[in-house]
Amino acid sequence: MTEPLPAIVLIGHGMVGQRYLEALAERGATATHRVTVLCEEPRPAYDRVHLSSYFSGSSPEELSLTPAGFMAEHGIELHLGDPAESVDRAARTVTSRSGRVFPYDVLVLATGSYPFVPPVPGKDAPGCFVYRTIEDLLAIEEYAHTLPHTPSGGTPTGAVVGGGLLGLEAAGALQGLGLSTHIVEFAPRLMPVQVDEGGGAALLRTIEGMGLTVHTGVGTQAVLTGHDGSVTGMSLSDGSALDTGLVVFSAGVRPRDQLARDCGLAVGERGGISVDARCRTSDPRVYAIGECAQAVDGRVYGLVAPGYEMAETAAEDLLGREREFTGADLSTKLKLLGVDVASFGDAHGAAEGSLDVVWSDSRSGIYKKLVMSAEGVLLGGVLVGDAEAYGLLRPLTGSVPPVAPEQLVLPAGLGPAAQLGPSALPDTAVICSCHNVTKKAVTACSTLPEVKKRTRAGTGCGGCLKVIGQLLPPAADPGLCGCFAYTRAELYEIVRTRRLASYRELLDGHGRPEARGGEGCEVCKPAVGSIIASLAPAVGASGYVLDGEQAALQDTNDHFLANLQRNGSYSVVPRIPGGEITPEKLIVIGEVARDFGLYTKITGGQRIDLFGASVDQLPAIWARLVDAGFESGHAYGKALRTVKSCVGQTWCRYGVQDSVRMAIDLELRYRGLRAPHKLKSAVSGCTRECAEAQSKDFGVIATANGWNLYVGGNGGAVPRHADLLAQDLSDAELVRLIDRFLMFYIRTADRLERTSTWLERLEGGLDHLRDVVVHDSLGLCAELESLMAEHVAHYRDEWAETLRDPERLRRFVSFVNAPGAPDPTVRFVPERGQVKPDLAVLTMGGPVR
Repeated sequence: MTEPLPAIVLIGHGMVGQRYLEALAERGATATHRVTVLCEEPRPAYDRVHLSSYFSGSSPEELSLTPAGFMAEHGIELHLGDPAESVDRAARTVTSRSGRVFPYDVLVLATGSYPFVPPVPGKDAPGCFVYRTIEDLLAIEEYAHTLPHTPSGGTPTGAVVGGGLLGLEAAGALQGLGLSTHIVEFAPRLMPVQVDEGGGAALLRTIEGMGLTVHTGVGTQAVLTGHDGSVTGMSLSDGSALDTGLVVFSAGVRPRDQLARDCGLAVGERGGISVDARCRTSDPRVYAIGECAQAVDGRVYGLVAPGYEMAETAAEDLLGREREFTGADLSTKLKLLGVDVASFGDAHGAAEGSLDVVWSDSRSGIYKKLVMSAEGVLLGGVLVGDAEAYGLLRPLTGSVPPVAPEQLVLPAGLGPAAQLGPSALPDTAVICSCHNVTKKAVTACSTLPEVKKRTRAGTGCGGCLKVIGQLLPPAADPGLCGCFAYTRAELYEIVRTRRLASYRELLDGHGRPEARGGEGCEVCKPAVGSIIASLAPAVGASGYVLDGEQAALQDTNDHFLANLQRNGSYSVVPRIPGGEITPEKLIVIGEVARDFGLYTKITGGQRIDLFGASVDQLPAIWARLVDAGFESGHAYGKALRTVKSCVGQTWCRYGVQDSVRMAIDLELRYRGLRAPHKLKSAVSGCTRECAEAQSKDFGVIATANGWNLYVGGNGGAVPRHADLLAQDLSDAELVRLIDRFLMFYIRTADRLERTSTWLERLEGGLDHLRDVVVHDSLGLCAELESLMAEHVAHYRDEWAETLRDPERLRRFVSFVNAPGAPDPTVRFVPERGQVKPDLAVLTMGGPVR
């Protein structure tokens, strides 16, 4: 009879538990052992480090750390929602909540920690929450939507007890839910464990500037409740009171060691299951890893990186290999409420004789401190507001930096430039602290995917990704994707010169050999679809993006000619050229919004957006709008969005040209023009620049002698002022240069590359661009103008075309197997006289399209 495989029972399936399973699988131990996992939560392991990204759109599925098929592939038995209730070490069995009994040869405790809730009156009242799991977030989100506005119409209030890492994450979540948010921290500063007094002050100023209210140096005395028992406020230790309808406790965590206590395992005086350097408990058959364990140095580590290292150590010891965990790096880099915060090494300068090198700029919310020994050794540091140097500074801890320490903290221009890059790091420098990966291991790889696969670096908190990118050689293959060895610009030339009207022709004729005959990928299909659409008349393709094969190439929004919103509804954006609209058309928009129950918003681009349409309503809504003379605003496409304008000389006493007329002419000329990325424009009637033309992809400013043309600007996360390309142009000269500029951009830019990035990447920059489009140095201008003329001559409104074709209208259904049935997940709640998405009923993964 075959001997049964030895049994490993893992209690807990969080981040550290999943890492332990992966470590077993990588070492072949899942083939030689029977592995059972008891998980308390209803879902497999997920990324707690980025838990708050749920509120910015990440689904629980996207947060998952358990690859599809991983458990089945390695024969691991996972029991969700069935935690361990007791351990019998004499019988070597674990009993779960369901009553099942699991024998073990090796037991691994990865039970993690639990949130500490101060023992204050009212802590268990309805409206009190902790911030630890996805279920906690769902509960907070649902309750927040039930809170009423104040009698004066103000937003409801929420409060977070705790100003540490998770406390600030929770505060950001409450603010994102529309609550006026308070943070109550007992310590005299925020993040007292990670940052010093100076860093805490910089962090406080920045966070208060975001509209949050911070109370430091005070504790919570009691949670106040109303007649129904739910939360109405808090009383604080300084005698003040705080009106709030929701309280989140995030005042630290405690190791979950009760299971170990109950079965007689040794625990630390202040909690945590005692383990040795091999992560074994007082029972050699039982291991403890992660936040539930107290290491040999007496610490309970609350960061994921030490937990991962403990998981690796326990897996190695199981196989009889030598490895020890004696302590870990407590460095951390996070973005909290949009603010970069990092600390590493001896951040508080506890070492005797240590000296500080500090740069502080309270205007910008930037604080940098390096802790140095008298001999010049870097001991640690704190970075708030600008943690760009963290990836290089942390690996240098314990050594003498190759440049003077002040050069490492001073901003550019205030001192000699620091010539410090990844090449200055020794091979032994740890680049990824989450997975303890050295520079030598990173440089042994050629690409980022290879680094992630071989070393796991970059798959944790992500703080090391920039340095990894700097250590890797430049990409040798410039191909657009795995299907094509050509860049987007090269594919454009192939499509143009060979007059290819279909993606299939391009893939089969010019794709990589292994990709020919295949279906393509999500990178190249929309990119090629855009190329064909921008060249449609010239290559003999249909200009309608949903004709035949073109439909399968489009991005999500283009499939329904509308923008998909977070609750599964769609927005409708009619074109309003130059922001000019007649009263009659304005009335039609109001009537449509009223009749279909849509939310209306006047945008920064001088349009009116209508939100909340279901996919089956789109044709009926657009039928009304098209009848009234509206056409698609292309808000869903990589195309021209708007040409914004001021009122110009017609009305304004400062105006020197008719900016409204010019804006309308430009918008109607370039409407529907498909490009590598969205395009925005504006026309200002004088140098006062009310239309903000210099923040646009192409902007026009009137002068007494004509028009100045600016190009390559954008707003967004990395704003850029546009550059002056030409000045004092006539109407005809202006249009001709814009034609050339746009078609040259479409011809040579990479996929999803804005004009600003393209211009900065362009060899020769603005001077080269001026040579090409103004002076025709490459002899291309006649061709560029001809391509634009083809586009203008063949423009057709996509929604008008759609409404004329019953076959095209068949795609506008929520469910193909139940035409006419509305999507039950798309629901709304009232707000300020309109509607907004009812986020509490969103499906976990979002509506399926």
